[in-house]
Amino acid sequence: MKQSLLIASVVLASGFSAQAFAQAAPADLAKSKNCMACHSVQTKIVGPAFKDVATKYKGQKDAEDKLTQKVLKGGSGVWGAIPMPANAQVSEAEARTLVKWVLTQK
Repeated sequence: MKQSLLIASVVLASGFSAQAFAQAAPADLAKSKNCMACHSVQTKIVGPAFKDVATKYKGQKDAEDKLTQKVLKGGSGVWGAIPMPANAQVSEAEARTLVKWVLTQK
């Protein structure tokens, strides 16, 4: 906890906003978990753009839980013929963090 506060203090002191810091951590997680091999924030690659996912699920109360399970277990048919594979390297907490971030994209 102290290390997180120290990092946040250094980031904020260096001129980054709290929002930029909050957005950077999940983006780095998405890169480290290979999400960006098939997705990007703004444009469709193999899978949908994260902004399109956010638009599609906007206002759905169960979106976070539904998408967390999709990240973990994979799925098909919602965005076309190419299935999203299960992501065994992603923990449930990481999946939830990623989904929360994806749902904020515009």
